[in-house]
Amino acid sequence: MFNSGGESQYGGRSSVRNGTIVGRLFQNVRSEVVQRRDRRVERTQQLLREALLSLIREKGFEALTVQEIIDRANVGRATFYAHFDNKDDLLLSGFDEFRASLKAGQRDALSYGRNVEDRVFAFSHEIFSHTNEYRDVFRAMVGKRSGAALQRLLHKLLVDLVREDVKQTVARAGNDSVPAEAVVQFMAGALFGLLMWWLDGRPRLSVPEVNALFRRLAVPALKAARG
Repeated sequence: MFNSGGESQYGGRSSVRNGTIVGRLFQNVRSEVVQRRDRRVERTQQLLREALLSLIREKGFEALTVQEIIDRANVGRATFYAHFDNKDDLLLSGFDEFRASLKAGQRDALSYGRNVEDRVFAFSHEIFSHTNEYRDVFRAMVGKRSGAALQRLLHKLLVDLVREDVKQTVARAGNDSVPAEAVVQFMAGALFGLLMWWLDGRPRLSVPEVNALFRRLAVPALKAARG
């Protein structure tokens, strides 16, 4: 009549246990499906970005059409519009990934840097390295509407990154004689100007050289602002 073991005439704990196992199996299957779908999405988006960049190098951005991009990427029009609204959206999507990477590196430096030199402007090397990798793309867009839009985005990104560093250094130092936002705009403007000058190729400094030049100028200025 009574069963104190793992099974009962009504299923008992064994049913619960089996249900839990089945539930976990379904969760694992769902997780694998999501991961496969995510990988497919990433792969498709990467193909489209690569197609876009290669076409910009060949003919600039303004003259491009979505049809040319999907032909180069070998994907369908419906697939393109499932991921992006237009070619501008596709261009900006790569910039979003760049921003996320820079901010992640900055968080690590601010959290684990031993001194001011280690903590501030940890993103600068990646900025120079990335723009150098796509130097020909930047040049193909300079002077165009798209190039101006990209420069505005880059400048805003630099302001956001510098603002976080200033907040963690100058603002915490409590030096009210120098407004923190003035330091942000000064530093971000200097970095943006140096970057544009360097991309123009005069003189042709390497990534480590131009990064060292920026830090040699910027870190002492930030320290002075701290008081």
